[in-house]
Amino acid sequence: MTCPPALTLLLVCALIATPVFGLTAAVPEDESPPPLRLGVATVMPEPVVLSDIVPGRVAASRRVEIRPQVGGLILDRPAPEGGRVDAGEVLFRLDPAPLRADLASAEAGLARALAAKDQARRTLGRSETLLARKVASAEKTEAARNDLALAEASLAEAQASVARRRLDLQQATLRAPIAGYVAAGAAEIGALAVPGAERALAVIQDLDRVRIDLRLPAARLAAIRAAASAGPGDVEILGDGEQPHPARGRLDFADTVIDPGTGTVTLRVTVANPGLVLLPGQYVRARLPRGQVPAALLVPEEAILRDSAGAAQIVVVSGGTLAERRAVTLGERIGGRVIVTAGLRPGETVAVLGQDRVAEGPAVAVTTTSAEAQ
Repeated sequence: MTCPPALTLLLVCALIATPVFGLTAAVPEDESPPPLRLGVATVMPEPVVLSDIVPGRVAASRRVEIRPQVGGLILDRPAPEGGRVDAGEVLFRLDPAPLRADLASAEAGLARALAAKDQARRTLGRSETLLARKVASAEKTEAARNDLALAEASLAEAQASVARRRLDLQQATLRAPIAGYVAAGAAEIGALAVPGAERALAVIQDLDRVRIDLRLPAARLAAIRAAASAGPGDVEILGDGEQPHPARGRLDFADTVIDPGTGTVTLRVTVANPGLVLLPGQYVRARLPRGQVPAALLVPEEAILRDSAGAAQIVVVSGGTLAERRAVTLGERIGGRVIVTAGLRPGETVAVLGQDRVAEGPAVAVTTTSAEAQ
């Protein structure tokens, strides 16, 4: 049977449009993925100082309690609380009137003693003259000589009493024995100064330099002492918010007794205190040097990866184009970096950005840029 021309054309078009089962169209192969892009840094050896961070409390380098040596009413207090005073500056003035009266009484006693001595000397002179003429007895002359000795002793006692009363009068004015700052709680005008009282009239603290008492585990003491002898560096003081103190401290004291309860030993660091940044009682931390590594290989902490077992790895880039993971041994952390003690050679390039995209296994192709430039 012959199909009409129009029907033949329709069948041909249908055959062309119908897919043939079991056959697929040719698809071009996928292109290889582009190389990973990594930020890298070259690791070179550098000297570092190992240290321990130890908590401590601030105390004044010198602290003096002002206590009266004589009693009296406080008439004046020139130095205000919290103010700075120089050594020798007046702190308190006590009422001198009773002390002046005591001094006048002592001076009167001294005058009597002087007159008695002069009288005893004249009496001895007359007795010795009469004895030479054989008019007076030797016993009388000896008694006159003893009277003179007693008069001289009384004179010495009177002189000492006058000196003491003059000293008491001087001590009615209390002066600062050191330069420093007057702490709060100083006695007010009108209060009574009493020798031997439990409470001091005032406290002066030298805050231009302060000391920091630290508690260090005894096991670390030997390393800290060795480091102090070798002089690897000064002690850094970390204040509130871990902010470093502007001045560096010096280790100048280590106790010779270990606390049996805590197993710690007391260390003392002295440090300059410009601007009174550190105040007594303040809690701080001190970074104590305990050794040096002359050629340490340091990598940023973020460059460290971990395998499934938790072992440390880094990504090492060779030739600038191939990267692979490598197992390493880590040492101590210095700031935001870690010392690599094994598994890395000086001058090698380490990935510090994007390294987590490098899987374990064979080396992969990468392109690199300097981490400092990103």
